[in-house]
Amino acid sequence: MAKEPILSAKDVQIQFSLRGRKLMAIRKCSLDLYEGETLAIVGESGSGKSVFTKSFVGMLDANGSIVGGSIMYDGKDIAKYKTEKEWMTIRGKKIAMVMQDPMTSLNPLKKIGKQIQESIELHQGLKGEAAKKEALNMLAKVGIPDPERRYNQYPHEFSGGMRQRVVIAIAVACRPQILICDEPTTALDVTIQAQILKLIHELQEELKMTVIYITHDLGVVANVADRVAVMYAGQIVEYGSVNEIFYDAWHPYTWALLSALPQLGIKGEELPTIEGTPPNLFHEIQGDAFAPRNKQALKIDFVEEPPFFAITETHKAKTWYLDPRAPKIEQPKSIRRLREQMRERR
Repeated sequence: MAKEPILSAKDVQIQFSLRGRKLMAIRKCSLDLYEGETLAIVGESGSGKSVFTKSFVGMLDANGSIVGGSIMYDGKDIAKYKTEKEWMTIRGKKIAMVMQDPMTSLNPLKKIGKQIQESIELHQGLKGEAAKKEALNMLAKVGIPDPERRYNQYPHEFSGGMRQRVVIAIAVACRPQILICDEPTTALDVTIQAQILKLIHELQEELKMTVIYITHDLGVVANVADRVAVMYAGQIVEYGSVNEIFYDAWHPYTWALLSALPQLGIKGEELPTIEGTPPNLFHEIQGDAFAPRNKQALKIDFVEEPPFFAITETHKAKTWYLDPRAPKIEQPKSIRRLREQMRERR
């Protein structure tokens, strides 16, 4: 991509202190985000997806801190921000976040309308009746019927899907440039999930936002993303356009994720699973973090961390398989089957 990124994270390292021990949760992670795109960050639980993106809004837990790298946004390195006053110039106003559990994001003792209105008053500078009018407008915009009545209700009077709409309304009421959606549909049934994804897409188009989805659901990724970044053990190990990741993946971890897709299952055969567990990040990792779980790991995988190899201009993977000196390793049948399915649909 020739255009300049609107946010550029370079070699970000995030460390947590736990009972006197140090845990490196994010290990030299880099990411460029472009205006108007939808980027999905995928990986299993504990891979660092939420921690990495929380660092864009200064929402790390008290025992966590950025100890290396930079996050350039709007001409400033926000990785250096230390105070709440500094973060308030970014959080909500420029970069907003939708959490996966709306009940932990909403105050159960405060009326829904007031919670949206607070966000508007804080970030848009509107007060009183003007802020209330905008809050009612946001309730209507996110598809909540009868906004006047709903404005005066409490979170427990809303369904799960409606609560998620309210959380989205609070986030987009500030008209942010970047919206981070952390597993926004996890607790919702499939029908409501589709409605929420459609709503986010419509708001993105209308408000000209850039969206980051954090998810482990590759079905969601296929439907919403322009680009995909795959995370494992605190690092991005592969990134590319949604088609490049789904139909020409090269990192063995990406293969393992895609192979476990139910759509790729064959009747009578068990779905593949990823054996083993992710590495312990209290310890320093030698070589490729995924090597102990990879049956086709090369000797060098246990010794030296691979660099990124370019597959196309927009597609890179952090695996020794792509080194010209490596033995030829074919993509798994499941990945080739995905490609064939794609051709058939065309």
